[in-house]
Amino acid sequence: MLSEIVYSGIVFCDSRPRQTRTSDDHRAEDKTLTEKLFLEAFDLGASKPLVDEAKLGISFPYVTLPSGAWDTLPASHSAGYQGVNWSHGNWFCGFWVGLLIVAYLHTRDEKYIGLARERMLLVAPRASDGNTHDIGFIFYPSAIALFHVTGDEQYADVAARAADRLRRRLIMTPRGSYISAWGPLNDVRGRRSSAIDTMANLPLLYWAAQYTDDASFTLAGEAHAMMTREAFIRQDHSTYHAVEYDLATGERARGFTFQGYADSSCWPRGQAWAIYGYTRTAEATGKRSYLDLAEQLSDYFLERTGPSLVPPWDFDDPAAPNMLIDTSASAIVASAFADMAALHPDPDKAAVWGRRAHDILTVLCERHLARDDGHRGLLRHGCYSKPHNQGVDSAVMFGDFFFMEALCSVTMPGALRATPKRLPGG
Repeated sequence: MLSEIVYSGIVFCDSRPRQTRTSDDHRAEDKTLTEKLFLEAFDLGASKPLVDEAKLGISFPYVTLPSGAWDTLPASHSAGYQGVNWSHGNWFCGFWVGLLIVAYLHTRDEKYIGLARERMLLVAPRASDGNTHDIGFIFYPSAIALFHVTGDEQYADVAARAADRLRRRLIMTPRGSYISAWGPLNDVRGRRSSAIDTMANLPLLYWAAQYTDDASFTLAGEAHAMMTREAFIRQDHSTYHAVEYDLATGERARGFTFQGYADSSCWPRGQAWAIYGYTRTAEATGKRSYLDLAEQLSDYFLERTGPSLVPPWDFDDPAAPNMLIDTSASAIVASAFADMAALHPDPDKAAVWGRRAHDILTVLCERHLARDDGHRGLLRHGCYSKPHNQGVDSAVMFGDFFFMEALCSVTMPGALRATPKRLPGG
């Protein structure tokens, strides 16, 4: 008798007699178990936001409190300097819209698209925000995803305006050009700053190049990727979190951290942003060298993370092994690995990266999924900023989104965003 499970176009069949148990039987059982775990995650990703929407008003979740409830900020809360200190503002709001879209893709219930449209009314004004590189994080998972799913051009137009704002942050120096991370561009502190996080904001530019048929968006993103490669990536393929440049020469004046343990340490989420960004740069440019670099950065991440597949909040925290972990870094990397599998011209290596994405997602579902109603996030044990004691050992909005993005890439490729095309060559 044929036993069959169908989900998102993936079919698992087992027509063998039940009395004969082989290694293939165990693999089939593992597939079934994993599929159940993934379904459970999607179910939670649909049910929790629907309940929360009734309570949020005009605010957006960003980290969970010790009670498990969401802490929130309005979408209008922009980044800026508060004296000498920098405040990142609300760069999470687009991820919440993205979660609503994923819930729609899982359930096909139009109410989620309605909620996402309502939320975009609050998010859209941030398209003119000139204070931050995080405009990519705001509009890639929201406006672009809504356009991809609904075909409604108003969301593409908003995303294109946001991409233009991000492109304007490009700073030229004799050594190359980079996108300033923080602050208004008439402030030298902002003009000098760059962060590894920017690599994961570049997909907004790459999308805009295709939508507007304007290659300058891709040129700006690649220019940033090239300068980041030289200034941020150490010889062992670890990364700085942030860099200040000498504007007169383009040389790195200093490498430092904002959310990691020390200026010289490797902050795993920053490493994850780099992996994600160079993978998407390979997709946008068609250049194998960026994929090779993403693989080298990934090898470093995996070697230092070890068999748990979830890194500490900072690889170099001397409190190891008794330290906080950061599931959000693993979620980001899982999404990148799924893209690397789609992009890689070598079928064997593509299969390896696909398995690694699958393995990380399985671990996140088995060990870190927030199954109880009291915890309103999806992934436990994220770490937003330990130095600021903010979102420590909690769900973090970006972690939840990249977790769901990775699940979409693995189970329903092309639904949330276009599937990367395989690069030429072998």
